[in-house]
Amino acid sequence: MIRENWVKSVKQVFHPKIITTIRNYTREQFIADLIAGVIVGVVALPLAIAFGIASGVSPERGLITAIIGGFLISALGGSRVQIGGPTGAFIVIIYGIVERFGVDGLIVATIIAGLMLVMMGVLRLGTIIRFMPYPIIVGFTSGIAVVIFSSQVKDFFGLQVEQAVPADFIEKWKFYVLNFDGVNWYSLALGLFTILVIVFWPKVNKKLPGTIIALLLATLATTFWDLPVETIGSRFGEIKGGIPMPSIPFVNFATFSKLLAPAFTIAMLGAIESLLSAMVADGATGGRHRSNTELIGQGVANIVSPLFGGIPATGAIARTMTNIRNGGKTPVAGIIHALVLLLIMLFFGKYAKLIPMSVLAGILIVVAYNMSEWRSFKGLFKNSKSDIAVLLTTFFLTVIIDLTVAIQFGLLLAVLLFLKRVIETSDVSVLNMVVEDDSDEMADEGESLQIPEGVEVFEVNGPFFFGIANKLEEAEKLGGKIPKVRIIRLRRVPFIDSTGLSNLHAFIDRAAQHDTKTVLSGAGAEVLVKLRKAGIIDLLGEENNCKDIQCALNRAKIMINGENIAE
Repeated sequence: MIRENWVKSVKQVFHPKIITTIRNYTREQFIADLIAGVIVGVVALPLAIAFGIASGVSPERGLITAIIGGFLISALGGSRVQIGGPTGAFIVIIYGIVERFGVDGLIVATIIAGLMLVMMGVLRLGTIIRFMPYPIIVGFTSGIAVVIFSSQVKDFFGLQVEQAVPADFIEKWKFYVLNFDGVNWYSLALGLFTILVIVFWPKVNKKLPGTIIALLLATLATTFWDLPVETIGSRFGEIKGGIPMPSIPFVNFATFSKLLAPAFTIAMLGAIESLLSAMVADGATGGRHRSNTELIGQGVANIVSPLFGGIPATGAIARTMTNIRNGGKTPVAGIIHALVLLLIMLFFGKYAKLIPMSVLAGILIVVAYNMSEWRSFKGLFKNSKSDIAVLLTTFFLTVIIDLTVAIQFGLLLAVLLFLKRVIETSDVSVLNMVVEDDSDEMADEGESLQIPEGVEVFEVNGPFFFGIANKLEEAEKLGGKIPKVRIIRLRRVPFIDSTGLSNLHAFIDRAAQHDTKTVLSGAGAEVLVKLRKAGIIDLLGEENNCKDIQCALNRAKIMINGENIAE
């Protein structure tokens, strides 16, 4: 039975976009997807290698992720034009996992994260994740950009040091300052050349990506003049030209339990980045992605890719926009991009060893700048003090402590901010003179009705949950003379939770101790179901559950006159 329900839930949310788009697929669409896929594949090549190296793993692992992860995200995802693969956002968390648990630990953590993403999709959490508060997203995105930039300083300047660069942010910069006299000026020149080409090449030609032009020119210059700079080959050896056989590494239970927290961070970061990318793509194309299907596709990609040695994959905004700008129409473009990368890896992978490390550092510095969102960061300082506090807290946690802590704290802040805003918009008002009519039959909407003497109306506005449950008691204390009948008006209560029900029950009991009768008014269908299940309707009597305020006031008059009072 459980298995049948699970399969049914998956079928309801798992409807890949490729199934929709392939039904009326045309030759013209294929040509457009082919051109876009080839261009995106070429653009993704240096990025995949750079992200792999910056994450603390070998360059081919970045390529494997772009190939397998990118293929599955396009084939199984919920967006027409999303391009998946390794991204800069994962560099910080991957590097930390590899440093603590090794590559085997990273593979296990990525598989766990993939399972979490599938669960998020099945539980339909896609629409919720998209509403992460903006200051939190900008905070940890800008923090990641700073960390990525910091991680590339050694290669960009070609610092000639034997000891490893410290992982801690502050210690890392102390290390750079102490060793800055070891700058390799050839490396620095190549790095600056790379940045300048990437920045200014679009003014020359917008079709050919600047990253590839910079990579080719710098690599040719290094090889032709035999420049004394570190290359991929001198650090990692030759890139293997093929996909390895799948395997699952073994980790003991103690390590497995320690990997759950970073796996959760990978899952949340992947979910947020992929859905943000899909939303940006929707804005550019006028389409509409399926968020839960996208999460399931991302999850499957992160389960399968690590089996072949890949690292975490998610939707990549820059590559997705490149796909759109070059005419990509359907997920076929993303699949072609993965196949192009596979062909490059098989036939030209051996030449990647000639790429200078400072060139890859230059590419990643541009990526970090684009990720920094410094304009958005600066703009948020015009917002409320609470938004600024959230922004800076998330930013500094990401940079100084750890991305895992920043994500977890960010989620906690998101919940607290949500509760704060709901509480601010929810209140309980006490009326004892007039009340607005909500009956379509007895009066025009907005007409005021006289409240009889001895009757008090408590109007609850907003969700009746644990965040405002005590407001009934506060309103009771502010009241004057104890009324004979109290009407609790629930017409503007969209839902009520267990704490609200318990508080309401206690409120009714206290009223009864003072011989005050309680009448309910205007409870919606969902709220009424909860009230019945909690026994509150039985406690008051069905006759004291009124559909509108006119009915409740009439009932109160009867109760005050002592007629047909339900005990």
